[in-house]
Amino acid sequence: MLFGPTINRINKLVLFGIILGLVISCKDETPKTYRSFVSPMIGLNIPSGNEFEVKVLFGNESKVDSVVYLIDSAVALSKTDTSALKLKTAGLKLGSHLLTARIYEGGKTDELTSNINILAAQPPVEYTYKVIKTLPHDTSSYVEGLEYHDGFFYESAGDYGHSSLRKVDPATGKVLQKADLDKQYFGEGMTVIGDKIIQLTYREKVGFVYDKATFKKIAEFPYNTGREGWGLTFDGKQILNTDGSNTIFFLDKDNYSKVGSIDVYDNTGAIQNLNELEVIDGKIYANVYTTNNILIINPETGAVEGRINLIGLLPENYFKNDDERANNVLNGIAYDKAAKRLFVTGKKWPHIFQIQLVKK
Repeated sequence: MLFGPTINRINKLVLFGIILGLVISCKDETPKTYRSFVSPMIGLNIPSGNEFEVKVLFGNESKVDSVVYLIDSAVALSKTDTSALKLKTAGLKLGSHLLTARIYEGGKTDELTSNINILAAQPPVEYTYKVIKTLPHDTSSYVEGLEYHDGFFYESAGDYGHSSLRKVDPATGKVLQKADLDKQYFGEGMTVIGDKIIQLTYREKVGFVYDKATFKKIAEFPYNTGREGWGLTFDGKQILNTDGSNTIFFLDKDNYSKVGSIDVYDNTGAIQNLNELEVIDGKIYANVYTTNNILIINPETGAVEGRINLIGLLPENYFKNDDERANNVLNGIAYDKAAKRLFVTGKKWPHIFQIQLVKK
């Protein structure tokens, strides 16, 4: 009969101890300062050259001695107060940049981070086209690379079991020379450098070097720059290379190693799936894979300055099923520097077209 009251008293003592411990714990806990970026919002898009506002919520629990603002790892501005400010984007590369507020307070340091995306300052100039001449093309060629040199087309054809390097007569479409790739390789972009031809493979992480005159393979090299091998061209100093992302890589012309890169953006965001390349009058022309678009890109900044819409170049009903239409897309840009002629084609297309750009 005495067990019930004793247990109740014990329970009350335990409960009192828990409450007392919580009170002591709360008294000992140091109030924490809540801090965060109010602006810019994470991932804010900003046109190149524009300023943007930076505002931080600092909290009122303690005095801030100073704040250093960094863009990536470079100091952009230092302040001895916590007022809002504006930072400039002039000189920043297009693409994502890390923004850091480094807060100094009583010998301690705290950091807040956000990020911004710098976009092209202006929308691209829009172009359509006029067909000047229609040339025959071998429909067995799944075009991955196309160039014009010394009166001939040089072409890289892809697809496992059907990949090759070709020299083609423009007037007849006849293949004058051909080097077939082993069936384990999927041929991709190619470019001519002096008396050599360089050709990439798709996922095999290797590139080939050929003698231009004989088409004999004279060397191989590892390709580890991009996630996959896509497009190639040569601007006279360095090789340009794509991997299906929005990045154009610059490679050393002798050892094919990466020496630089640009990220490609228009005024709305990154342009993915960059593919076949050509350099024309100092600008980069790039196919956007699975679209009818060729972009004109500033090689210094990566800004898209022009967009060529080639819809209707090939009759819509030429390919008869969805699989053919999805795969046999526009791809291939060649330029005759001497006569200033621009040529384009596509995968397994029956024609190479000489076109003239028309501003909309």
